[in-house]
Amino acid sequence: MPLEDAGLTAVSIGEIETEGKVLVIKRIKTTFTMTAAEEHRETIERVLGVYADNCPVARSVKGSIEISSHLDLETA
Repeated sequence: MPLEDAGLTAVSIGEIETEGKVLVIKRIKTTFTMTAAEEHRETIERVLGVYADNCPVARSVKGSIEISSHLDLETA
C-alpha cells in the first residue's frame, strides 16, 4: 500500500487522575487519521492492532497505563 500521500496523522490524549497528591497518567488514547482506499482498510486495521507490541514506549508502560487507539479512515 503506497503511503506517499496517505496524510497520516496521530493525535494522542493522556487522561490523568490524582493518586494522593500526585498526578498519574492512567490512559492514553490515540486517534489515527489516514487517507487511503477502502480496499486497504483491513490491512491498516491489522497494523494498528499490533503496533503497540512493537513500540518501545507502549511496551515500557504496558500494565501501568491503558493504551487504546482508533482509526479515522478517510477514503480516497
